[in-house]
Amino acid sequence: MDPILFRRGVDKREIRKRFRERLGRNGIVVAPGVFLPITAMLAAAEGFEAIYFGGAAFSNMLGLPDLGVFTLTELAMQVSHISETVDLPLIVDVDTGFGEAINVARTVRVMEDAGAAAIHLEDQEFPKKCGHLGGKRVVPVEDMIKKIRAAVDARRDENFIIIARTDARDVNGIEDAIDRANAYVEAGADMIFPESLHDEDEFRLVAQRVKAPLLANMTEFGKTPYITAKRFEELGYKVVIFPVTTFRYAMGAVRKALRTIKEEGTQKSLLGDMMSREEIYELIGYWDYEKWDKELAEESSKQAARRVKA
Repeated sequence: MDPILFRRGVDKREIRKRFRERLGRNGIVVAPGVFLPITAMLAAAEGFEAIYFGGAAFSNMLGLPDLGVFTLTELAMQVSHISETVDLPLIVDVDTGFGEAINVARTVRVMEDAGAAAIHLEDQEFPKKCGHLGGKRVVPVEDMIKKIRAAVDARRDENFIIIARTDARDVNGIEDAIDRANAYVEAGADMIFPESLHDEDEFRLVAQRVKAPLLANMTEFGKTPYITAKRFEELGYKVVIFPVTTFRYAMGAVRKALRTIKEEGTQKSLLGDMMSREEIYELIGYWDYEKWDKELAEESSKQAARRVKA
C-alpha cells in the first residue's frame, strides 16, 4: 500500500530531466496555474504536462498585493507542499529573485530543494508590479545579466531550467525587450518569457528574433489578447501559462457560494456545481489511506499474537 502523502514519487531530478527533454520535442506545453496542492492534483488528473505557481495568485491567496511582499521561506513552503503531491514539472515565479545576485543564487538552491523544475526571474526593479499594470520600471540590463549568471552558477541540477522574464516591452518598447532577451540568452538563460506583449505581431516578432525557447503568458484582464495554446504554438512558443485562471475562477465560485448562503440560507442550489465528497476522496486517495491503515493494524495484531504464542 502506498498512499500519495507518504510516497516520494518520481525523483525530482528525473522530473526535471524529462521536462527538459519534453521541451526539445514538438508541441506546446500548457501549464495551468495551481495555488494549492489539491489543485495541482486535479491538474495532474486532467492530464496536463506541467503546472505553474505564480506570484500573483500566491500573493492574492495570502490577501496581499502582487508587489513581491511574500518571503522566500513562504514561497518555498508552498512550492514544497505542491511538488510533494504530484509528479509533474512545476514552474515557479520567483519575481525579482528576493534581492541581488547573491540572493538569487540562494533562491535557486531553495527552489531546487523545494522540488521546482523551473523558475522565472524578471528584470523589474523592486518592488515589482504585476506585469500587466502601468508604472513598471526595469533594472539596467547588466544587473539582470548578473542575476542570470548567478542563477546558472548556483544550480546543482543541470536540468533545472532558468527562465528570464523581461518586462521591457511596456517600459522601453518592443525593440529593447528583444535586445534584452537575446542578452539574457547569452548570459545563460534556458528560456525567455516576454511579458505583456500586446498582439500576435509582437509575439511573432519576438519568436523570429530571439533564438531560444519561449514562454507566453495567457492571463486574463491584461494587455495580451486572448490567444489559444494552439495559436501560440504556431507563433513559435514552447510553453504557455495560465497563471491566475484557476484562482480567479475559484474566487468567483466562492463569492457565489457565500452570497447564495446569505440570501437563501441553504447551499442546496449549489450542489450541482460542486465536486462531490466522493470525487474529492477519489482525487486525494482517501480510501487508499483507510485501506493502508487497516492493513497496518491487522499486521500489528498478527505480530503481537505471534509474540504471545512465542
